[in-house]
Amino acid sequence: MMEQYHALKREAGECLLFYRMGDFFELFFDDAKVAAGVLDIALTSRGESGGESVPMCGVPVHSADGYLARLIRAGHRVAIAEQVETPDEAKARAKAEGKPSSKVLVARQIIRFVTAGTLTEDALLEPRRANRLAAVCDVRGRMGIAACDISTGRMELEEADAGGLSAALSRLGASEIVAPEDWAMAPDEATLRPASDFASERGRKRLQDLHGVSTLDAFGDFSRAMLAAAGGLLAYLEHAGRGAMPFLLPPTVNASDALMAIDEASRTSLEITATQAGARAGSLLGTVDRCVTSAGARLLAEDLSAPLARKPAIDGRLALVRFFHEDPILRSDTREALRAIPDIARALARLVADRGSPRDLGQVRDGLAQARMLHASLSRLPDLPALLTELLPRLTGHAGLVDELGRALVPSPPTERSNGGFIAEGYDAALDSLRETSGNARRAIAALEAGYRKETGVSSLKIKHNGVLGYFIEVPARHGDALMAPDSGFTHRQTMANAVRFNSLHLHEEANRIAEAGGRALAAEEAHFESLAQLVVEAREAIARTADGLARIDVAAGLAERAAEGDWCAPQIEDAPCLDIVAGRHPVVEAALAKAGERFVPNDCGLDDTGRLWLIGGPNMGGKSTFLRANALIVLLAQAGSYVPAQSARIGLVDRLFSRVGASDNLARGRSTFMVEMVETAAILAQATPRSFVILDEVGRGTSTYDGLALAWAVAEAIHEQNRCRCLFATHYHELARLAETCEALSLHHVRAREWQGDLVLLHEVSEGPADRSYGLAVAKLAGVPAGVVDRASAVLAKLERGREETGGLAAGLGDLPLFSAAFQAEEDACDTLREKLSALDIDALSPREALDMLYELKREAGES
Repeated sequence: MMEQYHALKREAGECLLFYRMGDFFELFFDDAKVAAGVLDIALTSRGESGGESVPMCGVPVHSADGYLARLIRAGHRVAIAEQVETPDEAKARAKAEGKPSSKVLVARQIIRFVTAGTLTEDALLEPRRANRLAAVCDVRGRMGIAACDISTGRMELEEADAGGLSAALSRLGASEIVAPEDWAMAPDEATLRPASDFASERGRKRLQDLHGVSTLDAFGDFSRAMLAAAGGLLAYLEHAGRGAMPFLLPPTVNASDALMAIDEASRTSLEITATQAGARAGSLLGTVDRCVTSAGARLLAEDLSAPLARKPAIDGRLALVRFFHEDPILRSDTREALRAIPDIARALARLVADRGSPRDLGQVRDGLAQARMLHASLSRLPDLPALLTELLPRLTGHAGLVDELGRALVPSPPTERSNGGFIAEGYDAALDSLRETSGNARRAIAALEAGYRKETGVSSLKIKHNGVLGYFIEVPARHGDALMAPDSGFTHRQTMANAVRFNSLHLHEEANRIAEAGGRALAAEEAHFESLAQLVVEAREAIARTADGLARIDVAAGLAERAAEGDWCAPQIEDAPCLDIVAGRHPVVEAALAKAGERFVPNDCGLDDTGRLWLIGGPNMGGKSTFLRANALIVLLAQAGSYVPAQSARIGLVDRLFSRVGASDNLARGRSTFMVEMVETAAILAQATPRSFVILDEVGRGTSTYDGLALAWAVAEAIHEQNRCRCLFATHYHELARLAETCEALSLHHVRAREWQGDLVLLHEVSEGPADRSYGLAVAKLAGVPAGVVDRASAVLAKLERGREETGGLAAGLGDLPLFSAAFQAEEDACDTLREKLSALDIDALSPREALDMLYELKREAGES
């Protein structure tokens, strides 16, 4: 057995090996040590290897999914080694091979690799979260990205430059990433696979074979990088499924200009789908989600992760939300109908992957039937929005399949199919007859038991059944001798401590009738399951479209419900780079305050060509960061197709959204807090366009006062003059107010605060004009800093302020600086060139004539005659 185990373990590689032994999956050696620690189960031993006992632990097969889920969440991958023959088949094989049957070993094979990105079972998946597998590669400097969710069949391809790879992966939120083993840029967490899997032509051929087509033209225009990534993805799925491919729909292409770009740091800062602690509750998604189906919740998360960047598509989603928002009764009825719809997409994927159950067939039946009813109620309504008109045909057209499944299945089919009982009475007359035979035989056994009691006079006689002996007669030990007589009609089978077991001719005949009828009945039900599953598989693409349509309707109705709850407004989307928000609120903070019985203070925000950069000062805890994030989330919600928490909102399309609000160190990558801040700021300055929206909070705070002020000053100038994007810039550097003298599109604002009787009162209101001070000592007092420390700080502050007044302050002389501009940058670049040439000169090696020529050349490059 250990030889077989070691051979399978070599095949499993780094995966933990679940080795099937009877009713348990066993793990040995280091696998057992790892699993026992993660699963908190007993670590035992079995036999010896190399003179030492073999560590071992195991989990029951019937509850293996729960243990698998814990191992996958802990970051492990598992290979499932199943018994692929019965003990009787093993003995027959041994006999045919001329081997002793007593030493035969049941054959085992790895039938599947279970990894984070290849899950389909309900027990292993989060219902309201997509489970994506992504493959990435580099083809001549272009990053190919292929992603799929095999639990629903969705597949998408895209291409990015090197700088956009992390943003794309962050948006996808893949559970597992696959990359070529020889790629230096492979993500640290990636599973590495042979580079040959990532050949573009091989990827094209794999896609063609998967979908049974000779060309991919009907699916879209795919670049070489996309096809290479698709090849790697499909090769990994084939490996994980041991040759069996999961359900995958034709791939769609994510065009780079169709979605708002949001980098990983901004996603983390804005807490779009999860908080920085990793929780769904407290995130934007957790606050907005009112979907009543799991599929709708997954689609909403995708919408928020990838807001649209094209006005027609956004307006189409908003019109559907408005349709449900304006009619509360329609919204309520639709949501009630949706609530009864099971997760068709995941049930379909399991059936296509041959991992389905009778319950999955029932879910497809019930979901499609409910979809047809929803179609009937919605299609009668007048003035349907264009998106709904497009979706409604997807909800119908399954009449034959629904009827067949309705006749074939019991109302609530079981999860397991091995025990039968899921085919409805009346669907198959032959099956009904077998069931009747089996039922009659059981009644005959009951009558036989009563007759044997009367015949023997043993009232405690019982006819029982177990998996080893089958049916048998059992009497207490004291009555055993009476049935041992040769003419009793009973045959002794087993003597127990307190009972004796027998057989009889009549019992044997009835048991055979039950076994035969039951076995034939189970075989008939299995055949029906296969044929019904095949009907579903044949209609898989139409069923998937139905599931997608239902999810989109659920998202729209849920967003309408959220808008009605919070008095949200429909945003007006424009092509011009504007941002005009009246009484905007932060949805997550407002929800938290409402739970505490407090009111959120709304604020206006107006950015356009004449005032596209707001410089915002004021005290800590005054609401600057909340104001910044609130406006970023309003923009994100609007372009995702949602109403927004404001009185009104006019939003110019945003191509890229950046948020540099707060930072933490990343010591594993050798980055301090300030380094992280600068890396994020550098990304903004390099990538923001005039159509972008940027929020910046406290640039330069992680270094000395002079360094920080200098950096904040230069960053603000660069955003104003070079990026020319819409930007909210919060700062404690009051000296930056002088930028308003030279930056025509910069306006000064502050969050209001007042000191009253020695206490600080934070008003959380944003007003025009510069901040007079930061109230840092007052905030320290609010935080509980000892009074003596606060008093000492006050004395030090007074002395510092006197010194600043005498010297003209930190910003003295900054007003004479030329404005940071393209021309200024060109001048600085020229100076850098001169410095490089001077540094490279070997003065001692120059002749007098060469030295003079060099001086003339340097003067010409410096722009002097």
